[in-house]
Amino acid sequence: MSRPITLFTGQWADLPLAELAPLAKRMGYDGLELACWGDHFNVQEALASPRYLQDKWALLREHGLTSLAIGNHLVGQAVCDPIDERHRSILPPHVWGDGDTEGVRQRAARELADTARAAAKFGVETVTGFTGSSIWHATYAFPPTSQAYWDQGFADFGRRFAPILQAFDEAGVNFALEVHPTEIAFDIASSQRAIEAVGGHRRFGFNFDPSHLAYQGVDYVKFLRTFADRIYNAHMKDVWWGRGDGTVGVFGGHTSFGDARRFWDFRSVGRGMVDFESIIVALNDIAYAGPLSVEWEDSRMDRVHGATESAAFCRRLDFKPAAGAFDAVFAREHQ
Repeated sequence: MSRPITLFTGQWADLPLAELAPLAKRMGYDGLELACWGDHFNVQEALASPRYLQDKWALLREHGLTSLAIGNHLVGQAVCDPIDERHRSILPPHVWGDGDTEGVRQRAARELADTARAAAKFGVETVTGFTGSSIWHATYAFPPTSQAYWDQGFADFGRRFAPILQAFDEAGVNFALEVHPTEIAFDIASSQRAIEAVGGHRRFGFNFDPSHLAYQGVDYVKFLRTFADRIYNAHMKDVWWGRGDGTVGVFGGHTSFGDARRFWDFRSVGRGMVDFESIIVALNDIAYAGPLSVEWEDSRMDRVHGATESAAFCRRLDFKPAAGAFDAVFAREHQ
């Protein structure tokens, strides 16, 4: 095995970590990418109590697990988003507060900066997450949308994330945006623009997830090669597309996941249409040595079955890069 196989715990937050940890080991995982919701990782407790962090590590090690990243997607979403009642359901009460839009954004920014500090205390170097976006609602350009309008959105992102990234830099931790519809970056072009908006800050990079790119028609292998030095984490998640009945398009038709009419839907790893073989080759080419972190989402499958086969799929698929060119031995000095 070339890379550790880990499980992102965000979709398992209904289980206490004390139950999930032994289950993850039985399912075949080497570690957990801990989500900052449920009881999996609490940012403020991590900052306040060394004992809290010691107990987390003791639990992981008891079950032969490690942790190489933590994820705070839900709080990150509120940093740049227009805020509505949907955010209330996903945010910690101290971040939601009175629900005032700008207040929520500022509290979310502080919490995300605190996440960098908590990650450093925990001993990991990567925080995965979202950014939200003030301009996602204008992705489809009508009423006619000028580049100046979109520029304002990227400027807003840059302004809000500048102090966050400063905190990440001071903590020695990288922020890995999961490029995703509803975020400031959702494809290669918008990811390049996001990097420019933060002045190329070295702590801003990506949590690669091919599932969010593939159904849009974005070349997810090209994404890896384009941002080779900014791939800080890799989610293994599958998707299929073009499988609906023709009544729902790529925008989803306001249908729920698992609806058979959908043009696309997430699948258990290895059950969809993502070319993971090419992904592993590209990860080797760019010298990515981090975890392959399964983010398991499949509305049609039992999650323990799916996460178990996903771990086995990733372990079987991964391979070490070559130590040298295979034809080097033809040279006389090597014979």
